[in-house]
Amino acid sequence: MDKPTILVVGATGQVGSLLGPALLKCGAHVRGMIRTPERAAALPAGVEPVVADLRDPRAVAGALYGVDAVFLNSPSAPDAADLQIQFAERARSVGVPRLVLLSQYAARSDSPVRFLRWHAAVESYVRALGLDEWSVLRPNLYLQGALGFAGLIREQGRFGAPIGTSAVSAVDVRDIADAAAVVLTRPGHHGRTYTLTGPRAVTHAEIAQALSEAVGAEIAFTDVPPEAFAALLRTMMPEWQADGLIEDYAHYARGEAAEVCPDVAELTGRPARDLTDFARDYATAFRPAQPAGRG
Repeated sequence: MDKPTILVVGATGQVGSLLGPALLKCGAHVRGMIRTPERAAALPAGVEPVVADLRDPRAVAGALYGVDAVFLNSPSAPDAADLQIQFAERARSVGVPRLVLLSQYAARSDSPVRFLRWHAAVESYVRALGLDEWSVLRPNLYLQGALGFAGLIREQGRFGAPIGTSAVSAVDVRDIADAAAVVLTRPGHHGRTYTLTGPRAVTHAEIAQALSEAVGAEIAFTDVPPEAFAALLRTMMPEWQADGLIEDYAHYARGEAAEVCPDVAELTGRPARDLTDFARDYATAFRPAQPAGRG
């Protein structure tokens, strides 16, 4: 049997960079969609680069030529939903038989969180599109999102967010990639929506404790006011994105993201990775640098 050809949109992103190798292990031929030729160097070994911007319909059609399945990831853009919908329509028009959409935990059209509304709009469109096969993956907060605080943790031994003591069933990105590889390469997933979570709900204080134990140094978590967190985010990213993340964190703080679902284990055949697994495997990113002259 010939290898299936699978196109990964966002192939150098958090999920895509791990999905490529996972698909290769499943025996697929993998195309990694990148916006510029320079990004080819960031692709995992064995992934075929294909240059196409979601805003360029002709380039997208070329990237989709001969594809058996596609993994549709969301771009970081204020019109992300429109871009994904246009891509899904293009995939249908050229006859791609299978599409797997990366959405978000608790996506719904009436959510106060803009990102969840956007994902819900794309989900609704994909469901009604008439594709031969489609599936939706709804991961919760990424544990790897803590890497965004890594510099602050290394320098000051602390991090903060407006979430209080609320727990979130955060998921390891490696589990998202492994689950996506199964859905993209095996039958039986048409019309299914999978909610991808970790094996337990954890607080940010528990994340700090797990990181402390992994790096062998105290790391503290501080609950911060949403306004202060927003001001910090706006120094790092566009206002629309910062405001959306504030809405995300308000959603977490309300306790709306604590449900634990078994879908990772059911898809991959093994338990979802725990917070302690993440902390151990990524400890180097959070470990404070040794002062000069110290061993």
